[in-house]
Amino acid sequence: MGKVITDEEKIDEILSRGVEDVIVREELKKELMSGRVLRIKLGIDPTSGKIHIGRAVPLRKLREFQLLGHQIVLIIGDFTAQVGDASDKSEKRPMLTRAEIDENLKDYKSQISKIIDISKTEFVYNSDWLSKLTFGELVILAECFSVQQMLARRNFKERYDNGKEISLREFLYPIMQGYDSVAVKSDVEIGGFDQLFNLKAGRIIQEHYGMPKQNIITFSMLEGTDGRKMSSSWGNIISIVDDPRDMFGKVMAVHDDLIIKYFTLCTDVSLKEIKSIQKELKSGANPRDVKMRLGVELVTLYHSEKDAALAKNSWVETFSKGGVPDNLLEIKASDTVEIADVLIENKIVASKTEWRRLVSDKAITDIDGNIISDPKEKARNVTLKIGKKRFAKILVD
Repeated sequence: MGKVITDEEKIDEILSRGVEDVIVREELKKELMSGRVLRIKLGIDPTSGKIHIGRAVPLRKLREFQLLGHQIVLIIGDFTAQVGDASDKSEKRPMLTRAEIDENLKDYKSQISKIIDISKTEFVYNSDWLSKLTFGELVILAECFSVQQMLARRNFKERYDNGKEISLREFLYPIMQGYDSVAVKSDVEIGGFDQLFNLKAGRIIQEHYGMPKQNIITFSMLEGTDGRKMSSSWGNIISIVDDPRDMFGKVMAVHDDLIIKYFTLCTDVSLKEIKSIQKELKSGANPRDVKMRLGVELVTLYHSEKDAALAKNSWVETFSKGGVPDNLLEIKASDTVEIADVLIENKIVASKTEWRRLVSDKAITDIDGNIISDPKEKARNVTLKIGKKRFAKILVD
């Protein structure tokens, strides 16, 4: 590690931009101004194979700490993913198998390297220590928490009051995440504000082991394209590895009232400039035009300026002028299979359920505007418009 930067203005921005809360702010700022290299921890459970821009928010904050010269510790929760984090979940989270976790992990490092410098990052897996905890050790750690504390959590309370099942394993998750902080000797842990209970568990368990208690930074949660919290399970995500045109199109679908939040949490645009954009919107600027700039910023960040320009032009041609994209996906198929199967196999439509819903909603047409009404229609030479944003050209052998 090189010299730690103690620029007060940069530190104040780290502690404020997109930040929901800091525990303990005065103490952490003092530590950051001291010039000491701090160990900054983030844990990510590989519950999906793609990292979305909501999950990228804390990763981007890690990058800021990294640029100041601090030591980043990135924990891949390959063990905790099997348990399942109940934070902000209204239903019991299913346990992942080891095979599912390994599949999700295949491309994780390359995705993360789009945001932080992997070569300067401690990249660790919590199965290395959690799998070795004995039952006796776990019992002792469990003594640090009470059932009343667990049931006081909003999501657990709602589930309990509504008679919904709560597994004992879900109570174990905060203990495991807290023990992670002991294992890596964390000075600071960051995460979404829905993680606050788990983050505080790290302070409790560190104190149990006689260690200094980590400070905590929580972030505002990012809503997805449908206005709900961005979540892979809801399908409302913008992935950092999305095709540039898909990424741009999804940004254009974001609710207008989220534009400033996206600029703040997901881009490198300065806070001063974001305030100027906010004034423009209040003065009557067209949100569509501002979102196009947002789309360009995001695509440039994760791809390139050239990709961003092409994605913008494609969107304008397709959706503002009613055209068909120049880079239209062409799919070869046999006339013995159904259109639904062709589109599902090529990941244009997620499932038969989605396909039937689109057909029922009369949301699938050919380029002449003819509606596809038979969900079992066989493949033929046709260019399809699927919903508002997807196109495909089927070529029959």
